[in-house]
Amino acid sequence: MTAAVSIAAVALLLWPDRRAGRRLRLGAVIGPRTGTGTGRPDLGSVPVPVAAAVMSAAGAAILSTPLVAGLAAVATFLVARSWVARQRDRQVEGRLQSLTEALGALAADLRSGRSFPAATRAAVAACADPGTAAAMARALRSPEAVPPPAQDGELTAALSRVSAGVLLSARTGCSLAAVTAAVEDDLRARHRLRLELRAATAAPHASALLLAGLPVLGLAMGSGVGADPWRVLTTTGTGQVLLVVGVALELAGLGWSGLLVRRALR
Repeated sequence: MTAAVSIAAVALLLWPDRRAGRRLRLGAVIGPRTGTGTGRPDLGSVPVPVAAAVMSAAGAAILSTPLVAGLAAVATFLVARSWVARQRDRQVEGRLQSLTEALGALAADLRSGRSFPAATRAAVAACADPGTAAAMARALRSPEAVPPPAQDGELTAALSRVSAGVLLSARTGCSLAAVTAAVEDDLRARHRLRLELRAATAAPHASALLLAGLPVLGLAMGSGVGADPWRVLTTTGTGQVLLVVGVALELAGLGWSGLLVRRALR
């Protein structure tokens, strides 16, 4: 059983993340966040989930059995990957906010009668995120080069709407300020909706985390009364089976609740 759990842990650590491909494609569109020039990911850095899982497995192997080390690696990898995904979502939301503020500045300058090149330069300067500013400049100055919105998520969709507004204004003579303001209003409405959905799902998410921590409380209470459940779970065959099944059910429950929350936030 220990070998099977170890193999499963290694397979899970090496399982490809579908969001990584989308992130690489998005990096090709918006460019590097640091403005260093190529937009390529740093292939020399070790992913945070893998590093956290390795350290957790090493610590558990020293303090306990190889079975516990494998389970700790799997659990730590999933938790760390979830944390990285949340950090990535916050970064994307920050870029969307930067784009929203820049579009507001662009619409205001165009309404005031400023020329399109001057308004574009001012809007790019008003964008707080360098990568988003570069992508916005490309969308305004070369709208045909922006990929379709279905490829790279909400940020690319917003940039595609901006480029479509530029093309529409150039071909029909309609007000670019009005189109830009409409895109800005849409982004602000989406942001408000995300905040409302997060507030609505905060209580169920907290309840799921609380329920997930109850088995740990049960182990602590059992150890307090002298039952020593940890020794039973790690040294006996029946206990190891129960430990593997329990950890699998815990991870499945957290994964399912997280999936429900993510679906509600979409």
